[in-house]
Amino acid sequence: MGLRENAAAAAGRTLDNAEPTSTEVRETPNLTEPDLGDLTQDAEAAPAVVAWSRVMGEVRSIAKNERFDGGRAGRFNFRGIETALNAFGPACRKHGVLVIQHQVETEYRDISTSSGGRMRECTALVTFRIYGPDGSYFDSQAAGEASDSGGRSTPKAQSIALRTLLINNGLVPTEDRDADAVHFERAESPVRPAASYLDEICNPSTSAGRLRQIHHELGTTRQLGALVTNEVGDEEQIGAMVVRIGKERAAGGAE
Repeated sequence: MGLRENAAAAAGRTLDNAEPTSTEVRETPNLTEPDLGDLTQDAEAAPAVVAWSRVMGEVRSIAKNERFDGGRAGRFNFRGIETALNAFGPACRKHGVLVIQHQVETEYRDISTSSGGRMRECTALVTFRIYGPDGSYFDSQAAGEASDSGGRSTPKAQSIALRTLLINNGLVPTEDRDADAVHFERAESPVRPAASYLDEICNPSTSAGRLRQIHHELGTTRQLGALVTNEVGDEEQIGAMVVRIGKERAAGGAE
């Protein structure tokens, strides 16, 4: 009795003789497995840190060959999760390394897009446990952030965390030009004049917190002793003026 007859008997029915009994035969695709080397070498001896160092020896660089074109959001090259997995997957299998997602901490918030749509943003802090062939392991954390309108923000954020973990822990260079090859000196920021704070200081709606911030800004730029014309037309050091007005408002304007 063939497979079809056995299946029919188990279902409590008989096959119609007119029912075709031929089976379609398809040629198996030619699947070529990559050469992973000897997977049993040091399989019971190498600790996790040694095995991971061997993986690092296999993955020497991953170029930023993927292109993001977000229009007004910007354009840049990047290394995606598939690129990272294609590089690290064979090396981890070769050296008996397992990268297991051990713990996930997520935070969510709803955001609005420039076109008026709504999206769900997920920030995921993922703890990965990296096992070696001898069963030892070490933990490492990586964070990922993603947004989506259809409920996929969590797996996206987890994928980004995994990509970050592999590339950062693998110390994988891009072979791009060194960002530190160009040196520049930051220009001095223009100092806001003390007198420009007067309208804000005298405005009754200015909060006590903002007054404290103004006092800090004036101190940072060494202008607390600058003489200005106060609200009654007298000259006064602006730092003392901020403190006085702050105390008056805290006391409800009492003299």
